[in-house]
Amino acid sequence: MNHIIALAGNPNCGKTTLFNALTGSSQRVGNWPGVTIDKKVGRIKGTDSELVDLPGIYSLSPYSPEEIVTRNFIVGEKPDALINIVDATNIERNLYLSLQLIDMGIPMVIALNMMDEVEKRGDKIDIDVLSKGLGVPIIPISAAKKENIDGLVEKIMEVADSHQLPIPASYEDSLEEVAAAAEKVLRGKVPTDNMRFYAFKLIEDDQLVNEVVPGARESIKEDIQRLETEHDDSADSIIANSRYDKITGLVQKAVTHAPRLEKGTLSDRIDRYVTNKYLGIPIFIAIIAFVYFLAMFDSPDWSSPGAWATGVLNDAFANFSAGVADWCASEGVNEILTSLLTDGIMSGVGAVLGFLPQIIVMFACLNILEEIGYMARVAFVMDRIFRYFNLSGKSFIPLLVGTGCGVPGVMSSRTIESECDRRITAMTVTFMPCSAKLPVISAIAGALAGNMWVAVYAYFMGIVLVIMSGIILKKFQRLSGDPAPFIMELPPYHAPKVMSIIKGIWERCWAFIKNAMTVVLLATVVIWVLSHFDFAFHYLDPNTQMDDSILSALAGAIAYLFMPLGWGDNWELTAATITGFMAKEDIVATLGVLLLGDTEASISSISAALADLLGNGAAIMSFFSFNIFCAPCVAAVTAIHRELGSWKSTGLTLLYHTLLSYSVALFVYVIYGTLDGTYIEPYVYVLAVASAALLIYLLVAKDPFRQKSRKVSE
Repeated sequence: MNHIIALAGNPNCGKTTLFNALTGSSQRVGNWPGVTIDKKVGRIKGTDSELVDLPGIYSLSPYSPEEIVTRNFIVGEKPDALINIVDATNIERNLYLSLQLIDMGIPMVIALNMMDEVEKRGDKIDIDVLSKGLGVPIIPISAAKKENIDGLVEKIMEVADSHQLPIPASYEDSLEEVAAAAEKVLRGKVPTDNMRFYAFKLIEDDQLVNEVVPGARESIKEDIQRLETEHDDSADSIIANSRYDKITGLVQKAVTHAPRLEKGTLSDRIDRYVTNKYLGIPIFIAIIAFVYFLAMFDSPDWSSPGAWATGVLNDAFANFSAGVADWCASEGVNEILTSLLTDGIMSGVGAVLGFLPQIIVMFACLNILEEIGYMARVAFVMDRIFRYFNLSGKSFIPLLVGTGCGVPGVMSSRTIESECDRRITAMTVTFMPCSAKLPVISAIAGALAGNMWVAVYAYFMGIVLVIMSGIILKKFQRLSGDPAPFIMELPPYHAPKVMSIIKGIWERCWAFIKNAMTVVLLATVVIWVLSHFDFAFHYLDPNTQMDDSILSALAGAIAYLFMPLGWGDNWELTAATITGFMAKEDIVATLGVLLLGDTEASISSISAALADLLGNGAAIMSFFSFNIFCAPCVAAVTAIHRELGSWKSTGLTLLYHTLLSYSVALFVYVIYGTLDGTYIEPYVYVLAVASAALLIYLLVAKDPFRQKSRKVSE
């Protein structure tokens, strides 16, 4: 028979791994919570049934978007059966959701995952005792090793075919009496199969249930008050405690733990250092610096693996482009077409694709850190800092995702319960340097004589700007509010899976390549046309006449806006900045076309040309600061609009990004230039002081925007 099977479980319990094992799909797997955001659908291998992978949740309370997605699907779509995946190494936490799912009155099988880890620890779980106590079939599995997957498929098909309902857990008499009263009130108003679930949610004063059955809770108000008086606690806490008491008693009967070392497990011992209040941040900084060192460090004496491979690939592109140019010359190909092909397309796209080795090295390192479980610790460590500035540590998870690409980074903000935190995170994720910005980082590092700390500056200044933005944006009425509670399971460390790492690298690099062959290719052609023709559409000599081009006129018209940042009247830099709004990789591609105009657009030559054009480190870092933090690319803008829901909010977000990045670039130019002995015009100092004063006011003023909003409303 054809069935719709839903897969539900806590975050980081192996749900996506099981989904891949059951369907043969290749969804991204990560060793930290928040990987699955939307529900995904696949067909279970060997059957005609569909499997729906629901977002990872801790409960069915409507506190976050993913919990609402899961709950609405189970209640509204009514799947034929549920697979509840439970992490056997953290069984007490996971079974809380299981008891709620059992109350839904839907055929269900528990997939007890990570049994290989349980055996490795020397623990034992009596499956029969656990199954009998929960009133639902339990199949022990290892999703990562694909152990007993066939047994799970066989059991879920059997349960779905026979419509075998789970047996709900029973609690103490006083709670059961109130539940019976709630069911009586709800009868005929909610689906019969979900009656017990709705009854407990009504007692908990669940907002969504109150909307479905308005006034129902008033009918049992006296029963609830009597229950709360008897237990001297709120109704929702009474239900939660009753469930945990049930779980604790059952686990004591079914689970036998092997003796533990007093010093704890290996994960515990490592966590004493990496999550330490004082050592956590320095360790994180050191690890990220080492990652960028492996990917990007380049000097005359020694190059990192990523930088060395990038140099080799760039040389290959240059030789190939030169060969194509020679062939075109020998075959009498039109000069304009030859220039478009070699100086435009190959030079621009090749300059971007040349960074692929560095991207591979960086994402290999980041994927390994994610796989072993370190990234979850980073979010935990950063919560201490973020909460101090009235943000949740959960905001750091989208920032980590955003280092790969801003689009999924923005989308992963959905995992944050608080609406204001969710919106602020979506607005600020793109301050983080994504893979598309790596070519820019590498080019600037080369222009500053191989200074690898440029990458570290980009990463941590992005975090600083997010924190500053949290302080400023929280002062707007619509974005005010306390941060959401930070609840996250820290997964045990484990060896990274080679195929998962390869898959992650491939997905991210393929996205980078597709972008280079589409958006960057289009932008490169447009830039070549604008830079090689004048307004009369006469072809210009790229070596002597480019100053008369259309691009020169357009960029030159706004180049004066960037003169306080030390860019001078160099229209080439403004043109590169403009094209960067289409895709950040275009900045390097544009510089290759405009500054060099030939097929030798390697990273070293672009860096050297940029250094010659600007002449000092202060201006180079200013150019870098503006372009790395300003308004994101078109794809990320679309994602921001999708999350914020209006173009007005999206436009204000882009304006905010641009103004803040301009201020940062101004401060960097003034401070760096002053320390470096670079001459800076007096008016630039005045502008910098005025900008600093405004920024300090926005950071320290007590609610300027909310007070203004209240006055307007009065």
